[in-house]
Amino acid sequence: MISIFKSKTSFDSAKGNDVEEPSDAVNGHVRSKEERSLVFRLDCFLMVFGCISQIIKYLDQQNISQAYVSGMKEDLNLNGNELNYFTTYFNVGYCIMLIPSQVIMTYVRPSLWLPFLEIVWGVLTGLVAMTSNASQIYALRTFIGLAESSAWPGMMTLFMHWYTPTELAKRMGFYHSCQAIGGMMANALQTAMHEGMDGVRGMAGWRWMFIINAIVTVTFAFVGFVFLPDYPNKPNPLAFWFTKADAQLAMARLQRNNRAEPSPVNWASARRTFTNWVVYFVTTLYIATVLASWGYAYFSLFLKSLKDPDGTNRWSVSDINAIPIGGQAIQVAFVWIWALLSDYLRTRWVLIIVQAVIGLVPCIIMSVWNVPLGAKYFSYFISYLSLGTAPLIFAWISDLIPQDPEQRALVVGVAIAMYYAVSAWSQVLIWPAVEAPHYRVGWQTSIALWALVIIMTVLLKYIDDNWMRPQRLAFREKKEQEVAATAGEPTLTSRKQVDEDVASVKDLK
Repeated sequence: MISIFKSKTSFDSAKGNDVEEPSDAVNGHVRSKEERSLVFRLDCFLMVFGCISQIIKYLDQQNISQAYVSGMKEDLNLNGNELNYFTTYFNVGYCIMLIPSQVIMTYVRPSLWLPFLEIVWGVLTGLVAMTSNASQIYALRTFIGLAESSAWPGMMTLFMHWYTPTELAKRMGFYHSCQAIGGMMANALQTAMHEGMDGVRGMAGWRWMFIINAIVTVTFAFVGFVFLPDYPNKPNPLAFWFTKADAQLAMARLQRNNRAEPSPVNWASARRTFTNWVVYFVTTLYIATVLASWGYAYFSLFLKSLKDPDGTNRWSVSDINAIPIGGQAIQVAFVWIWALLSDYLRTRWVLIIVQAVIGLVPCIIMSVWNVPLGAKYFSYFISYLSLGTAPLIFAWISDLIPQDPEQRALVVGVAIAMYYAVSAWSQVLIWPAVEAPHYRVGWQTSIALWALVIIMTVLLKYIDDNWMRPQRLAFREKKEQEVAATAGEPTLTSRKQVDEDVASVKDLK
């Protein structure tokens, strides 16, 4: 895992890349043995905890869909859009707590806050196994959403504080890919539960899945108390693997890459965020990318709807849970590919557009609908190629506003919270379960959203080049002046002035 995180250390500003911050090589900096050791340990502890936690989170979050097609629907007499509402209630809880959680995490140590909430959602997940009707699941899903809202944005924010621009996107991508791994495990686990534990102690296999998920979640959560390093300027005292020298080195890395140190979110930073257009633009872009690709989530319902000529189901319950694993494997591979290319090529926007163009292909095919069955399978599988936009968008945020970590934390929180707010009602309207497998407006809506993504990405790149980049360059020069003044060295501006004065003297001679 660690070997794929080696950074590209050269940068050609003439290529028009998104991320103009100079690399270590351009700065004349060569990573020391101590710095390489720090990054390695960050990968071994921060990344490992984040990735496994993300796998567990997505396993807990998605197992409701696997349970629905594995006996829950029949056991609880779910004959309407209950599956959509399970997602809606989860999204409501997620949306309510996400921004407060981002703020709380700047006051309460992440190594306490994130594991605590993971324990909470683990216990609640186990309780789903004891439900007997949809209303009970609605209530539990709401509270599970409240607790789970901290995990994904919280870890993304921590990555922004610990990793440099040439390290960030690949790690965000690897972390994001763990959603697909969690989905794969959910499908595989449900298949195993249905075949091996269905009827054990009088309980259906889908109920056993929730119990096992809960045990794994609660057990692993305790690891976070010592694995999470908190912030570079306020390290976790329980992190046995992190030293005072590491903290100094981490702060030097922030300074060298023109990143401001973390500080608590307050009214001033909130006002600064919500009076700035960035939060609204990025939120709209993020919502559009996630909703545009959402058709893949109903692959299982498509498989469940297929019938043989004699009227029997074409695929068994085990097949319905197993076949989407292939798509999730594609998702894992391409999230890594997009993230690695982003850091290597030093660009975010180009790869977002490429994914949008790929995403249009299945949407167009499924909108036509009267196509061979093989084309429909192809459409669902190719949909998984376009699920790597989120790491690129949030890595781009870190590049766009490196001087304001509080604003970054709020932008991440607002973008994800608003997505869940929109998703809470839009999925029922756009992808109603009763219309499966042929959705009246689902794929056509996705076409419009992918077109919007392309337009907004090009526009953000244009705005960045013409207005935001000069602000970052001014911030960088200010930081260089502060560092140089502290060290008693001439600043970049003063060095230029000296060079100009020398040249003038030579001209006079």
